[in-house]
Amino acid sequence: MARYKLILEYEGTRYSGWQYQKDAKSIQGELAKAVIKSTGVKDFELMGSGRTDAGVHALAQVAHLDIDTNVIPQNFLYGINAHLPTDIHALSIQKVPDSFHARHSAEARSYVYQISMRRSAFGKKLVWWVKDPLNIAVMQESAAPLIGLHDFRSFASKDAEGHSTKVKLEKVQIEVSGSLILIRLVASHFLHKMVRQLVGSLVEIGRGKWRPESLAEFLKKPGPEPATVTAPPSGLFLERVYYPGDHRLTILKPVLSI
Repeated sequence: MARYKLILEYEGTRYSGWQYQKDAKSIQGELAKAVIKSTGVKDFELMGSGRTDAGVHALAQVAHLDIDTNVIPQNFLYGINAHLPTDIHALSIQKVPDSFHARHSAEARSYVYQISMRRSAFGKKLVWWVKDPLNIAVMQESAAPLIGLHDFRSFASKDAEGHSTKVKLEKVQIEVSGSLILIRLVASHFLHKMVRQLVGSLVEIGRGKWRPESLAEFLKKPGPEPATVTAPPSGLFLERVYYPGDHRLTILKPVLSI
């Protein structure tokens, strides 16, 4: 039995998310089918670094695969990609020690959200078009108190109940690139819908509908409001999964320029 590390990119529009779904298409499910077709092996374990929700994309999702095969990694990569749909692509595959775990070995994750400031004929599935003008400086200022270890209960779906809602947020970057506003969040991990609720809250502040102090106040006193402004999944990308020794990305680039 060998363990392989896979890095994948995908456009999540057509899928119910990463996780296996009995009656819906998932990224994990499509990848499993490709493994079976390319190797003929049906007994294996496939584990992702974490879930992405329905409609959310990934630039570098990480998974590990335990499988009894002697296929050369490069040939394995070709075989898997030959059987994957066009909106899922395996970027790399390599043998790793059994001690590597896609989820538990990760130190941090980063997500990027793309907001479009104009209507576009292209990229609708990869951005959130916000018609109202947004005050970027105020959004940046209001995000500063989020950095550090906090209870993000206000920014988690009900699925997070019963689990710890404390998260160490390393970075929030908000930059403008052409017609796009890019938001990068880096943290130890993320709660279900946490990124989308943070983005939605930042947009309400940028619009002037919420006060700049709102985010800090939600950290101190949980409230239901962030759930009402959850940003759509279309603009969200799992950017990187960081493991010991990995360097953090610093330059923030758009996935799609419009």
